[in-house]
Order: sequence, then structure tokens, then C-alpha cells
Amino acid sequence: MDRIDFVGKIGSMALIRREEMDIDYNIFSRLGAELKPGMIWVSSGAVEIGRLDYIKRHGHELEGDKDNVKTDYAAQGQAILMENYRRFISPEYSVRQFLVEHTHFNSRKTREFIKNALIRCAEQGAVPIVNYNDPVSFEEHRKMELMRLQDMMEGNVVQCLDNDETASVIAEAVNAKTLLILTSTDGIYADPYDPSTLIKTVEAKDGEEMERKIRELQTYCEGTSRAGSNGAKAKLEYILPCAKAGTTVLIGSAKYRISQLVNGDVPCTRFSLK
Repeated sequence: MDRIDFVGKIGSMALIRREEMDIDYNIFSRLGAELKPGMIWVSSGAVEIGRLDYIKRHGHELEGDKDNVKTDYAAQGQAILMENYRRFISPEYSVRQFLVEHTHFNSRKTREFIKNALIRCAEQGAVPIVNYNDPVSFEEHRKMELMRLQDMMEGNVVQCLDNDETASVIAEAVNAKTLLILTSTDGIYADPYDPSTLIKTVEAKDGEEMERKIRELQTYCEGTSRAGSNGAKAKLEYILPCAKAGTTVLIGSAKYRISQLVNGDVPCTRFSLK
């Protein structure tokens, strides 16, 4: 085996119940029922889940330097995130955690090493859960590293500041047949304030036409689901290389099952080459 057919990603806000300030265990249960070897799952959530857990235990949020606070929340949330995936994924499968950073994908050798480790999961009956390594990554150091890499490398430098990008980079590395990005909406809208304008299908005859269509869609996008993210416009930027290369990309709501989205049984935005 030299490829994985399916890569999926879920965002932080889809894993919690905002009103109750708690984890949405129904989401974990629904995901766990379908995740199996042969899939790669990229999961955000460590920082937000860590934040909610800290508030629940201490009655207040952390204060101080934003990088320190993010690190502390992420370190607390990682254990809870993985605990819930392990709880709800079928006990017959192993569950493995991969904490990755931007430097891993900007090195050809390390990128290949990670790819091979992820492929071995499928061969060994394991489900890999991937997340950006927030506990040991802080903004000032990351910016300095990225500047050095840009000076050294030709072409694009992977930043992985968002797990949408992480999932897309992994999907490209394993030549995935399908990339699923789960979010809090049904997909990409022509008018972000009008759910009836959901764009269900984006088809192109080749990569060049796909890029033109995605660039046009980006002009419709505005708004964001959380502080620090870039919303739908950024999602479209991250999935662009995969969509151009022939990976079928789905952007849809976490309220649906993976199989419903993949099979086209529920609304979402689907990008594919004809």
C-alpha cells in the first residue's frame, strides 16, 4: 500500500456545545462509529477543549501571554481529545496519535517518514488521529522558522497554522482519493448570510479550470467561525492543491455522518475533476 483513500478533518467548534460550554459527546460517538483503519483523521479541538476543562475545574480562564495560555490549554486538552477518540472508536482497532508541526512537512525526508507511518496504520489495524502540536509551538518561534525556510526553499512553504491546511497537506502527501473537511456549516455559500445559496458542486475538466473556479468562490467568502481562523476563504486556499490534483474534496457539516457526506446523501460542497 502506498496511498490512503480517505483523509478527514474536524474543527474545534464542531466538537463542542457552545451554549453548555462542554464537549459534544454525540459528535465523538458518531465519528467513532465510522472511523476505521484506512482512514486518516485530523482533529482540532485540543486548545478549546483544554480551555473548557480548565474553566470547569477552576471557575475562570487563564490569563497572561497568549502563547503561554494556548500552550497550557492545548497540553490539558490533548489528553481529553484522545481519551474521547479512544472511547468511541471500535475497541477492535488501535488508535494512534500523531502530533505534527510545519517543519515536518517542509522537510522531504520527514514528510515521507510521516506518510509511511500513517500508511502503516492502515496495514496494522490502527486509526491515526493527527493534530498540530500546539503545546510546543509558539508564534514568535514559528514566524522565525518560517522566515528561515522561505529563504532556504524554492516554492511554497507549509505553515499548518490551521488543521484545514494540515489535512490538505496530508491528503496531498498520501494521494488521497477523498478529503473531507467537517465544519459548522453545510459548505460554501455564494452569500455567506443566506443558507439557500449553498454551492453543492464544483466540477472542472482539469486543474487549471478548478483553480479558476475556486478563486472565484473565494471572492464570495467572508466571515469566520472563531478567532484566529480565516473562514471559508482560507479553507478554499488550503484545499486548492488537492482539488487541482484530482482529489475529491468535500466541505460539509459535522452534524452528518461521514458516510452520508461521502455518498452524497446530504448537502455539502463537493469539488471534483470530471
